[in-house]
Amino acid sequence: MARKAKRDLTMDEQLARGPLDLPFLMLVLLLLGIGLIMLFSASYYTAFRDPKPPVSNNPYFYITRQALYAGAGVAAMYLISRINYQHFRWMAPLMLAGSIFLLALCYTPFGVEINGVKRWLYVFLVGGPTFQPSEIAKVAIVLFFSARLCKRDTEHQLRFTRRTGTGRMLNLLEKIGFLELVPYGVVMLVVLVLVVFEPHMSGTILIMVGGASVLFVSGIRLGWFVGLGSLAGAGLAFIVFMTDYLTRKINIWLDPWGADAQSDGYQFRQGVYSIASGGLLGRGLGNSGQKYGFVPEPENDMIFPITVEELGLVGGYLILLLFALLILRGYWLALHARDKFGMLTTVGIITLLATQVFLNIGVITGLIPNTGISLPFFSYGGTALMIQLAEMGMILSISRQIPASRKD
Repeated sequence: MARKAKRDLTMDEQLARGPLDLPFLMLVLLLLGIGLIMLFSASYYTAFRDPKPPVSNNPYFYITRQALYAGAGVAAMYLISRINYQHFRWMAPLMLAGSIFLLALCYTPFGVEINGVKRWLYVFLVGGPTFQPSEIAKVAIVLFFSARLCKRDTEHQLRFTRRTGTGRMLNLLEKIGFLELVPYGVVMLVVLVLVVFEPHMSGTILIMVGGASVLFVSGIRLGWFVGLGSLAGAGLAFIVFMTDYLTRKINIWLDPWGADAQSDGYQFRQGVYSIASGGLLGRGLGNSGQKYGFVPEPENDMIFPITVEELGLVGGYLILLLFALLILRGYWLALHARDKFGMLTTVGIITLLATQVFLNIGVITGLIPNTGISLPFFSYGGTALMIQLAEMGMILSISRQIPASRKD
């Protein structure tokens, strides 16, 4: 019997089956592996001393959950990398609408309040793991802006009648680029209002940076970034000083050593002690002393000080070098992307990653006020990790379609 002829691959399938970028993939997996090791080292004592469900004194609680989420995230990263990234164009409005709906749910009884802040939802509506809708909103803004701005060069400038004052004013606003920014400003304002009043200042900053990076690379005039950036900065400053929760964080940052030792600046000081005690080469993997009840939440925002204490200044610099290489490789992929949509999407996602790393390390070293931002691939948070790996999958999908001539 004659063998059945193989079906010819469609163009969509051929594009999705190109070779993904191995250096980028290896850097992601390397950081993920180191992050899991350091999470186990930093969290097992905290979990062992926590009698409350669901931890129940299980020293393997955090690492077991994080490893499961990491496995699911890697699988999602691979599956997303096999999707033709052009499909992300039509997905972008749906993802944006979904993220706005989820952000609005945080203000309803479905919202989960932790430490006086209501920015989480249950994955299964009631009980179980939680997630922050702002994590989805970050990438949704990037995709939506990229999908619209990639057509910017082919769009015709709007023309209005010159016979009326209104028409002449609209022509002027179109000429200076104001009308072009209106839809992006409206979308950004809706998302930011929902995020900033949770309150979630770090999420607000990340969403602004992600959207601004896409707008900047697309060719929006620099003057708008100076003007709107100044306005946004003034708005954030007003919100900070009108909100007791955020004002307290600023005061702690300005005087962390003069604050009461058992509150206010305690977390920052203990983190500094942890970094200092590591010395040049560290105390050895698993040998941190500060994680035994001194550094608050060592498995979350403060995981990097424990890492430096155990691996030393050299180990800390090597991890930052890996992040730097991943970020630089991401921008290299953006420069060599097949089209403008791929370039803008990659720039937005990588800028989000770079900003998150900067904010986390900046808080730990006292460079900026506490933002409550986690360290990608290291800090505990299963759903956040899966979203980060899904974002890496999008970049790998884009890398599959880089022409061979550009990879040489």
